Formats: sequence, C-alpha cells, structure tokens
Amino acid sequence: MIEFPTALTDEDFKFPIALNCCNACQIFIALKGFASDLSRMRVLLAEDDNRLSAIIARGLRNRSYAVDVVADGAAAITEGVVVAYDVIILDVMLPARTGLEVAAELRARGVVTPILMLTARDSIADRVAGLDAGADDYLIKPFALDELLARLRALLRRGPQLTHTVLQVSDLEIDTRVQRVSRAGREIPLTSKEYALLEFLARNQGGVITRVEISAHVWDDNHDPLSNNIDVLVTRLRRKIDDGFPEPLLHTRRGAGYMLATTSREG
Repeated sequence: MIEFPTALTDEDFKFPIALNCCNACQIFIALKGFASDLSRMRVLLAEDDNRLSAIIARGLRNRSYAVDVVADGAAAITEGVVVAYDVIILDVMLPARTGLEVAAELRARGVVTPILMLTARDSIADRVAGLDAGADDYLIKPFALDELLARLRALLRRGPQLTHTVLQVSDLEIDTRVQRVSRAGREIPLTSKEYALLEFLARNQGGVITRVEISAHVWDDNHDPLSNNIDVLVTRLRRKIDDGFPEPLLHTRRGAGYMLATTSREG
C-alpha cells in the first residue's frame, strides 16, 4: 500500500517577485523562508529496508520535510540525541538496537521528540509494548503514504511533550505504567480511588487541587464535591503515604484544597 509520490512541479518553486525590489533579493528572502519551514519539519527515519526507506524519504521530501535516514537502532539513538528533530519514525525490527529499545533509550535520555513506530506486527500486545516504550503513535505495515503524512501532521500539531512514567515527590515514587507506589523503597498498596487521587496530585505537585477538581477527576460528573467522600479518601491516602515517615507530603490548605509537596515547597 506504500504509494510512490508524484514529483514536485515548477509551481512549487515559484517565488514572489516585487516590482520595487531586485529579483535576487526576493529570491533570497523566499529561500530563507522556505529553509525556515524545513527546519521546523525535520524528520529522522530509522528503517533497515532500503527500498521502503527510499520510498518513504522521497514521499516526505516531496512534501517539504527534511529527512535524515539511518538503517540501525544504534545510529537512531545517536542521531535522536544529538539532533533536534521534530518527529522520529522508527521501524520496530531494526538491527543493533530494536525500535522499542531505541524509543526507551531516547525517553530515558530526556528526548521528547514525538515518535511514530512502524511495524508489521499488529497484535494488541505489540502495540502496547511500543506505546509503553515511549512511542506516541503506531502505524501498521503495509500503509498508504497519505496515512503516514496525516499521522505526522497530527504529531507535529501536538508538539513535543514528555509525560514521565515514574513520578517522584521526595522519596515517594509512582510508577504510572504498572500503578505501583513506593516510598523510601517500601511498596505501598493502594485502592483504585486512592491511586487515582495520588497520581492526580503528583502530576500537579506543588499546586493546590480543589475539591471540585478531585471530584471530577477521581469520580465523575455526578459526584457531589461537598460530600465527605473526599475527606475520607484523603485521610486514608495520607495515612498510607505519610504515617511512619519523617516528612509529610500530603498537605491540606483550608478553604482551598489539597497539595502534594515536600515541606520546603509547601511553605
């Protein structure tokens, strides 16, 4: 389903020529703007199938993307760390380092560039593995070039962002992927509601969260934020994450809400 793109026509390279300026100056200005557009759409393509990578690269370049191509995972990691790409396209089955390993390594190094994973594997488990490794989207082979371009446009609109799978507040750690909580190395079992509240507070650590916000996030629109369910839930959660530890993390701001923060930040 990969389609060979058509070549750019002469119309794509026409520059505006003003009557009161020299042609050379106008062409320089147009080229500068064109190069600026390209710099905002730089793509790293990691694909070991030479024919497929050539087709994809040609299709992207014909639509004004600047494309760098690598054929193995080790090179993908090097390029992904060194160069500020706008999007990274990773094949799952790369030599040297797999696409899953590349995505995980890039995320571990703090690279927030959106990642689109390409693979012939279409099972739910494979897709989950790719997304958990750090990919932002997943495209199954064979695919149409138009769909690839649409997904790239969506990722570019979304922009780079990195939501960490492990949240940390002082010595409290929350692994959001497996919903495991520990403090000072000791695992803390939580109910689903307790965990939902803790993760919500941790993602907004240092900020005061109102009862209305907690009600909407942990329950649903039909829950009454004035009921004592929230007080009971906060009390249970505070007992589990603070009791027995020297530094309290879950704080109450009377008349305002609740906050998860270290004592120094809470002040």
